[in-house]
Amino acid sequence: MNSITLEIPVGNHQLSAKLELPADGKVCEYAIFAHCFTCNSDLGVVRHISRALTLDNIAVVRFDFTGLGKSEGDFANTNFTSNVEDLIKVAEYIKEHYQAPSILIGHSLGGAAILKAASQLKYIKAMITIGAPSEPSHVAHLIESKQDQIIKEGEAQVQIGGRPFTIKKQFIEDIESINLLETVKSLRIPYLLMHSPQDNVVGIQNAGELYQAAFHPKSFISLDGADHLLSKKDDALYAASIIGAWLRKFVDLEALNKTLPSIKGEQVLAHLNVNDNFTTQISTNSHQMIADEPASIGGDNLGPSPYEYLNAALGSCTALTIKMYAQRKEWNLQEVFVYLSHAKKHAEELGVVSEGKGKIDHISKKIKFIGDLNAEQKTRLLEIASKCPVHRTLQNDIHIETEEYI
Repeated sequence: MNSITLEIPVGNHQLSAKLELPADGKVCEYAIFAHCFTCNSDLGVVRHISRALTLDNIAVVRFDFTGLGKSEGDFANTNFTSNVEDLIKVAEYIKEHYQAPSILIGHSLGGAAILKAASQLKYIKAMITIGAPSEPSHVAHLIESKQDQIIKEGEAQVQIGGRPFTIKKQFIEDIESINLLETVKSLRIPYLLMHSPQDNVVGIQNAGELYQAAFHPKSFISLDGADHLLSKKDDALYAASIIGAWLRKFVDLEALNKTLPSIKGEQVLAHLNVNDNFTTQISTNSHQMIADEPASIGGDNLGPSPYEYLNAALGSCTALTIKMYAQRKEWNLQEVFVYLSHAKKHAEELGVVSEGKGKIDHISKKIKFIGDLNAEQKTRLLEIASKCPVHRTLQNDIHIETEEYI
């Protein structure tokens, strides 16, 4: 993934935004992600979902609404309507400088904002809300303790999420004037609703009201066990995987399969952007894969680890070699299962002689045969399993040459 910082002009101030691009720079569709009330675009759920979607060749713009995060302007002078205007300005900016965004994603009040904006943006192909209220006035409960003071004095300072915010009377008047469900009824855009039954900030009944108001095609996914902010990374990545799968029905995310990144005449390209933690894009002339590290050692677990790929190469080569041999012998082999594990073990533990000290690499390869085979045939196939090309390569002396690519 590559990240570009944007400054988007809105009136007399600028909004701060990040454009998250696929690692190879090839984009199928552009999406805009709107964050929740008083939050910012660096919130975990926004970052995790945005970055995960780049793996599906979706470029995602995550931005801070006016007066929040790194965006300029005075939050006290904003309201729901101005948030929608910010969203539309961002969409128009991306349309002018890149291409028209086709996907809108919104979390909490940002979800309500993308529904309202979708009614004014004719190029939107799909919209997704996460924990969204069915009406903007739902956020009034966050300022309930100061609402009388706001109405009487025109404004008051309110603690939201442990931080002070100045809320003005015009904000309350604005959210009370919006009928979001009527807007949703007018939309004819594919709509994915995601909501946790355990959401104690925006209750699950809001999802029911939005779903009832929306026209098909519409889908609902329960984010069971997640909190409102999807603060657990696994919950956010699960949501991203569902969004990517659902979007394939409505936008063409396969278009770039024909335009894989150049591997410069080599066999494999591995590309890592340091902003992507350990997630590495792997390309061949015909295929793309992802390598990562497990969460237990700080990775995002978005793909197999390097050693899992090593085991996969040995396992697949073993299975193919066994199949070809059995086929040539006309033996009744139906299936092959190759189970592999890599570890570091002491030579003494393995009963082998090693000139070096310390542990050596050990790969355990266990094979299960399905078919009408006798004991002699199985013994021979186990011998053949050790003669596959990758097995031989790993047992040979290997010279790896490393140099800078010019």
